[in-house]
Amino acid sequence: MESRRWRIFLDTSALIAGIISEAGAARELLRLCEAGIVELLLSRQVLTEADRNISEKLPALIPDYHNLLRQLEPVLVDDPSREAVCEAMPLIHRNDAPILAAAICAKADFLITWNTRHFQTETARKAVPFPILTPGEFLKAFRKSLPEMPNSSSI
Repeated sequence: MESRRWRIFLDTSALIAGIISEAGAARELLRLCEAGIVELLLSRQVLTEADRNISEKLPALIPDYHNLLRQLEPVLVDDPSREAVCEAMPLIHRNDAPILAAAICAKADFLITWNTRHFQTETARKAVPFPILTPGEFLKAFRKSLPEMPNSSSI
């Protein structure tokens, strides 16, 4: 029986880190997504924020960024309802409530972010049905989930 792919929701910080880094954990996450090993979930707000930040700070990367998005084929999730955002507001900084609400509504298995100050609070972590991790923390969890390879001495 084949198991379902993990569904990971990236916030803007993790998405941009994966785009600008050539070898970091966030880039490795994008490679897993591109290979179809994990399923990438993004909201319109994340894409809008990423477009704005890359256009302002790294405009030369815009063509490569758009090309990468086409290759990644993310699942574009609906922006959360006003009600869902209001429910998330007591859990997290108000500017991040739409991102948290989108991940909840999308039924993500993980929310991946570099914004540990706002997302990795005890309140937020206890309130959501999925782990909130940095890219490196996710990669550790992913590696632990892989079947162990036989030791070369036992072959």
